[in-house]
Amino acid sequence: MLKEELYQIMNENPVFHLATMDGEQPRVRGMLLFRADDQGIIFHTASTKDVYQQIMKNPKVELCFQGQGIQVRVTGVLEQVDDENLRTEIFEHPTRKFLQAWKEQGIDGLLHIFRLKNGKAVTWTMETNFDEKKLIQL
Repeated sequence: MLKEELYQIMNENPVFHLATMDGEQPRVRGMLLFRADDQGIIFHTASTKDVYQQIMKNPKVELCFQGQGIQVRVTGVLEQVDDENLRTEIFEHPTRKFLQAWKEQGIDGLLHIFRLKNGKAVTWTMETNFDEKKLIQL
């Protein structure tokens, strides 16, 4: 499978699960993708959340997307993104209307953007359940 096909699956199925570490304890939660392309897999969270603290302590993560009968798992290291244009794009995006209240309340500084670049992906389907995993460089 080509990486462009993986990006398409991710973008068409933007709810994913993010695995982080909390000390020695793995933590998994649902997240909302902003976008996935050659620039990386981009999402955001608030600095008030436990997930933010976990990422800051250990940016090694795994993301799991499900769609079209395919599971896509991506392993890599997150980087925090400080880009005002991207920040504005996120706040103005129609899928992020819930963030407008943050701006109105003056707490938009709580939003932090993360990107996973150069990740390694594997796919899984029922048909390939016992096949050898093939890493796809993103």
